[in-house]
Amino acid sequence: MNRSSSITLRVLARLLSYPDAQLRGDLTDMRQALRSESAIAPVRLAELDQLMRSLEQRNALDLEADYVELFDRGHATSLHLFEHVHGDSRDRGPAMIDLTQTYEKAGLFLAPGELPDYLPVVLEFVSTQPNKEARAFLNEMAHIFNAIFSALQSRETPYAAVLGALLELSGEKAQPVKVVADEALDASWEEPEVFGGCSVKGQSKPGQAQPIHFVKTEVGQTRASATASVVSTSAGASL
Repeated sequence: MNRSSSITLRVLARLLSYPDAQLRGDLTDMRQALRSESAIAPVRLAELDQLMRSLEQRNALDLEADYVELFDRGHATSLHLFEHVHGDSRDRGPAMIDLTQTYEKAGLFLAPGELPDYLPVVLEFVSTQPNKEARAFLNEMAHIFNAIFSALQSRETPYAAVLGALLELSGEKAQPVKVVADEALDASWEEPEVFGGCSVKGQSKPGQAQPIHFVKTEVGQTRASATASVVSTSAGASL
């Protein structure tokens, strides 16, 4: 990612957003913006064009229903990044607060109800960063992108092209990994064991920040290390 990619990142953020009428009406301009900036390879551009043609040509209600089914029902394809790191653990709340504060320091304020770890929001923030810092920020998240990419590929959806483009911008190659099947809905709502699995090892003292660092597990999933340092951008951002 030697050239600017800020416009491309904003287009990719839009493509991952809910496919409402406004988004579909902007597809011609989005297609032109991707070509003008030329931040990603022609092969990937062709894949993204296929996604945009699908968004233009398919029935609107079907598109919206498929989007909800794909991204809102299941962990493997979730666009909320901390879900891949923390799951439903108590660490997710403090991580949300830290990321929100990072955005606010850079002058980005979220709309009511908007979650900071939602990938389109993350990409909007990254698009405001200098090119070198933006690439480093994306690279820090590359293994999460790759896991989502693999899950989308397994579902044979053109949305996989967006994650492939993000991996390209991060300096990594899209390499499918084993996708762990989502647990049944009933199982995901079971009550956790009281105080089970909780650990305070390595936590910061009260009042201190507890930064998050994304790391790989042996099976290609992600976890969070509460004691590791984060990658900082020029705006003091980390993910």
